[in-house]
Amino acid sequence: MSLSFQDLNVAYGTTSVLRSLSDQWPTGQLTALIGCNGAGKSTLLKAVAGLIPSTGHLHLDDAEMSLADRRRHIAYMPQDTSAASSLTVLEVVLLGKLGSLGMRLPASLVDEAMSALSVFGLTSLHRRRLDEISGGQRQLVYLSQAIFRQPRVLLLDEPTAALDLRHQLLVLERLQQHARKQGTVIGLAMHDLNLAAQFADRLIGLQDGQRVTAGLAEHVLTPENLRLMYGIDADVSRGAFGQLQVFPLRAAELEARGL
Repeated sequence: MSLSFQDLNVAYGTTSVLRSLSDQWPTGQLTALIGCNGAGKSTLLKAVAGLIPSTGHLHLDDAEMSLADRRRHIAYMPQDTSAASSLTVLEVVLLGKLGSLGMRLPASLVDEAMSALSVFGLTSLHRRRLDEISGGQRQLVYLSQAIFRQPRVLLLDEPTAALDLRHQLLVLERLQQHARKQGTVIGLAMHDLNLAAQFADRLIGLQDGQRVTAGLAEHVLTPENLRLMYGIDADVSRGAFGQLQVFPLRAAELEARGL
């Protein structure tokens, strides 16, 4: 049971952005995409979601997915959730099941939406307008909307980017629990390598639109791979509680120039 894609390609005009990418993302797990800016993380998520043109094959549980299948079974949350809206927090979440909304709103649907808000501790904000809350809170609202949709595949582009430390941990813990409980495939782009190491079941390292490494954190986050993907020298060690920790030391290319 997994999401898999084969020979996925994306090009903007004559510029190739993703080149012959193939991978398999297990259900019930978090798969983190890592790599420097421009490596192809966001493009890969959008291509899998069917939001941009691509070539290749995408399967969910061995069945090839059409564009209509992707829209039905895949939820995508972009990195930028800053758009203001006069809708309430509850209304924004309910829009996650727009096809189920009618002239009369079933109480059961409202209960489901409130339950999704409770995952990230937002029930007290349900009557507030979206443009009255902080950017970090808006990000949590859209995460609640994505979970409310109950997709089989959840794709998140930097879901912790606007959050404080506590909420970064809270979001990743809850996403991990949701994946395990619901059997959801979750793929997320991440810049924080230490959080990726702590919460992701599997990491994929991208560079120039190609997969350069994939696997468990200890196999992906090596000094050699970090130099290759990010152009840095880094120390990788185990913390006091056994967690993998990455300590960036210097920009390797600056050192090579004697700067």
